[in-house]
Amino acid sequence: MTDLIRSAGLSCYPEVARAVGLDPRQMMRKVRLPLTILDKPDTPIAVSALRRLLEISAAASGAEDFGLRIAERGGLTNFGAVGLIVREQATVGEAIEAFSRFIHVHHDGMKLDVIKDKQTVTIALHLRGRQPTAPRQSIDMALGSIHRIIQSLFGSDWRPQEVHLHYPPPHDRKRYRDFFGCRVIFNADEDAILMSAHDMERRIPSAHPLIASYLRKRIEAIEHRPASWEEKVDEVVRRLLATGDCTVERVAEHLACTRRTIHRHLAASGTSFSAILEAQRADLVIQLIEVPDRPLVDIAAQLGFSAQSAMARWFRGHFGCTITEWRRGVRPLAEVASVSAA
Repeated sequence: MTDLIRSAGLSCYPEVARAVGLDPRQMMRKVRLPLTILDKPDTPIAVSALRRLLEISAAASGAEDFGLRIAERGGLTNFGAVGLIVREQATVGEAIEAFSRFIHVHHDGMKLDVIKDKQTVTIALHLRGRQPTAPRQSIDMALGSIHRIIQSLFGSDWRPQEVHLHYPPPHDRKRYRDFFGCRVIFNADEDAILMSAHDMERRIPSAHPLIASYLRKRIEAIEHRPASWEEKVDEVVRRLLATGDCTVERVAEHLACTRRTIHRHLAASGTSFSAILEAQRADLVIQLIEVPDRPLVDIAAQLGFSAQSAMARWFRGHFGCTITEWRRGVRPLAEVASVSAA
């Protein structure tokens, strides 16, 4: 199953790529990532595509710390709603617990275990993937981002006790010590940040309890992440339709697979790409035509119809009336459904 992550995770990729002599657009094309995601931070993309991008970027540039460079330029804003709820918690401990609780909303293949004893708190990172462990650059990016988030809650003077990385040491260990500001142990049993239990009690001056409560309710309402192929395709179709660029080929790019893979998995689930597209079109068109001065030709183009007349025929067939009649309050198919239910 394809894990998804918000494209905000790559917001600083172009800057980092250029800094090490790479053409970011060329590198993104190599892994079939749509260039448009750089301007749309909430777009879901395949975690596998992001991982390949990081690995080939590190290899092509010779920058073995490429993942750390991404983390270094990121922050809470890259995590969207998850970052907001973390920032508004009363203490660092509550912030870390919130981050662990809701991280799957941003990255559905990432999990954090927060293990406490009297003196030490261990934040263990788990990245799901086809391999036994995720590639090194992805681990650096994720663990480096967690470090940066905790540091931002404290201020630049905070340092963890130790950082553990399961892979062998790089050529430049000093770069890792300088980034994390502590002893870094390689060939460890897990990927983790160890910090003082006392640090968890640190108050966050900018926290606002009412905002935190509001955000928690909002994020709990949207925290369900798509688990099946049908749900994942549905999510990507919904977001791409809103941009006016939704085809099965484009969806395949976001899921890092081929159109045949999508068709095969959807058929096994008893549905099809056309059925999902039809349902999402029907939902979106109702929202779009509620704006009376919005040109129908523009709506037709956004929904992927070849012409306004094609959308008009589809609308009548789907809803049993014209768009003009719908705007006047005619709901023939809804009335039929109501009578049948009675």
